[in-house]
Amino acid sequence: MARFGAVIHRVFLPLLLLLVVLGACHVTPAAAAAGARLSALAKALVVEASPRAGQVLHAGEDAITVTWSLNATAAAAGADAGYKAVKVTLCYAPVSQVGRGWRKAHDDLSKDKACQFKIAQQPYDGAGKFEYTVARDVPTASYYVRAYAFDASGARVAYGETAPSASFAVAGITGVTASIEVAAGVLSAFSVAALAVFLVLENKKKNK
Repeated sequence: MARFGAVIHRVFLPLLLLLVVLGACHVTPAAAAAGARLSALAKALVVEASPRAGQVLHAGEDAITVTWSLNATAAAAGADAGYKAVKVTLCYAPVSQVGRGWRKAHDDLSKDKACQFKIAQQPYDGAGKFEYTVARDVPTASYYVRAYAFDASGARVAYGETAPSASFAVAGITGVTASIEVAAGVLSAFSVAALAVFLVLENKKKNK
């Protein structure tokens, strides 16, 4: 029995300790992303979007051309060696966050609610360009564009953005279609006409 205990002590105990160490060192992509702070990320990407400051786009109709690239002047040579993917998002501009807690920006990116709308995600290749048609569920507000670079674990490691102060606007879909507007107009005209006929008939009755 003592010999068996010695075997357990020499073999299984070190194995158990190894498993504990490996488990502590392993960080899932979700946990890595949750721990990121915007202020700690390198602003290593240059992001440009086609809309002019103040321009109004229509959800479900208009498109945005987005380009991103490595900021060679801000990033050291080889700094992007660990970049594996880029995700570009549409973010509420500060003016559209006021009084709306569900849109608030936060330095802790796990709590950030400003960048809710995914534009695109693609492998990192030093630069990228694509066209995005504003989704139909994007509400009326002012927006800017932000891009994040991710490493192999799924953690955000760098970012870039258009100037929030030079935001553009999106006119969201209200749910009132052209056909509904036409129908409402016809009914309104019919109601006015019916009211006029009623008044004429009432006047005739009074004059008899």
